[in-house]
Amino acid sequence: MILHQPIWRFIDQSITNKMKSPLESFATDDTLCEAVGAGNSPWTIRTWVHDASVVLGIQDHRLPHLHDGQAYLQQRGYTPIVRNSGGLAVVLDSGILNVSLIMSEHDTRLSIDDAYEAMVSLIRLLFPGAAERIEAYEIVGSYCPGSFDLSIDGKKFAGISQRRMRQGIAVQIYICIEGSGADRAALIRDFYSESLKGETTKFQYPQITPHVMASISELITPMTVSDVVARLQHVVMELTNDMRYMPFTEEENTRYVYYLTRILERNDKMLDNMDKR
Repeated sequence: MILHQPIWRFIDQSITNKMKSPLESFATDDTLCEAVGAGNSPWTIRTWVHDASVVLGIQDHRLPHLHDGQAYLQQRGYTPIVRNSGGLAVVLDSGILNVSLIMSEHDTRLSIDDAYEAMVSLIRLLFPGAAERIEAYEIVGSYCPGSFDLSIDGKKFAGISQRRMRQGIAVQIYICIEGSGADRAALIRDFYSESLKGETTKFQYPQITPHVMASISELITPMTVSDVVARLQHVVMELTNDMRYMPFTEEENTRYVYYLTRILERNDKMLDNMDKR
């Protein structure tokens, strides 16, 4: 299993990033992707949580009544932002744990599916009592559907995305740990309703049926985000003889500022283009 590595770097930002913009996490992962790909950092696992945000994908900014959709999210207390990769709208809040798995192709090439399967394997190790019930396939009716949606008994609890740059691979997963998966799905359903207003578009946006989504607490047993972070640290300790809690180096901090500036400028440009429509 490729998850067995001589060294794993572990970065826990599940508390420290809560009040920050998710854009900062995207810049962090770009920084780590570059460092790991260049061989300047061990393979890395990072945990992160952000409060009350909806991360929009590239296709979402083409919605015909996006302003109304954004206004609806803001009325519900959520901040909409645009991420620097594909996919569609996803919810981030204090009950959702995000995990980034940063790997390198410096020595061995990893296919897109190899990288996704590594994350699936990690999640099965994270929830061993339900491992055999965790399946990876597209859950129709979920938000941001994809072929590596993770589900138990047909109910999606997690979605995976992947970003590659400079021989580094960042596989990111959001895991609904606490609260109601259906309530989050209803939020995104209503966002699309406000943003489409019944209009037909070239791109087929998901027809969301909230009951196909649930949280780990609903599917397995009640647990908190901090419980799962602790579980993950134990899992990583089983995968290596050397788990290191390593803060950013001076060089990584410099590159982080570069990536964050670029991401913020891009997000502002996307939002500005929306305002001019």
